[in-house]
Amino acid sequence: MSQGIREFTAIVERDGVHQPVLDAQNGEELMHVQPGVSIVLGSHPPESPGTLYISTKQVVWLSDTNRTKGYAVDFLSISLHAVSRDPEAYTSPCIYAQIETGADEDESEGSDEECNGVLVLSKITEMRLVPSDPNQLDSLFDVFCECAELNPEPIEDNEEEEHNWIFSADQLEDEATGDDSEPSIAIGQSNGDHDLARTVLELQINDQRFEDAEEMEHEADSARH
Repeated sequence: MSQGIREFTAIVERDGVHQPVLDAQNGEELMHVQPGVSIVLGSHPPESPGTLYISTKQVVWLSDTNRTKGYAVDFLSISLHAVSRDPEAYTSPCIYAQIETGADEDESEGSDEECNGVLVLSKITEMRLVPSDPNQLDSLFDVFCECAELNPEPIEDNEEEEHNWIFSADQLEDEATGDDSEPSIAIGQSNGDHDLARTVLELQINDQRFEDAEEMEHEADSARH
């Protein structure tokens, strides 16, 4: 389930540098570190520059001025990412990302991003990452693409069943004979769609009858000549 952007507090100091704590036990690895990056959440002004950490699971931004401040978003919550250089879209070149929050559309659209002056991260659906050097955008985008490929959208069971309607020859024969025994699955599963299986079988039978009729007509013509 999409979690959206969240505060990140798992920070440790190593050699005088604050770094995120990654979930190494579950295979999370650090892929890229980019200093001098500002983060823009929703319609809010940019945060002061910080350091961007991109891992195989998530994007983490840590403030350089406030050592306890950080944000993170999982790649599974990023529905779109792109390089934006259009000044009409945003004043500075940046990486633009759309965020899935897991909330209902009506709820997210009808709610403000702030509550009593406090940023509500669960309502943030857009994020911009603005590097101090715009020439870094393409390399950042490549890392985003690589890590996004490592986190494909999970396929729900019902989605697999909806598209799983390819039949093997054995299954078609069993559907026609009414055999109740469970057929071996050579190509796919019918998912209980007996009508579709019967329709495919009838088309197959009709094709065979058409071929037989053509063969008989050809034999009759040969006999007359």
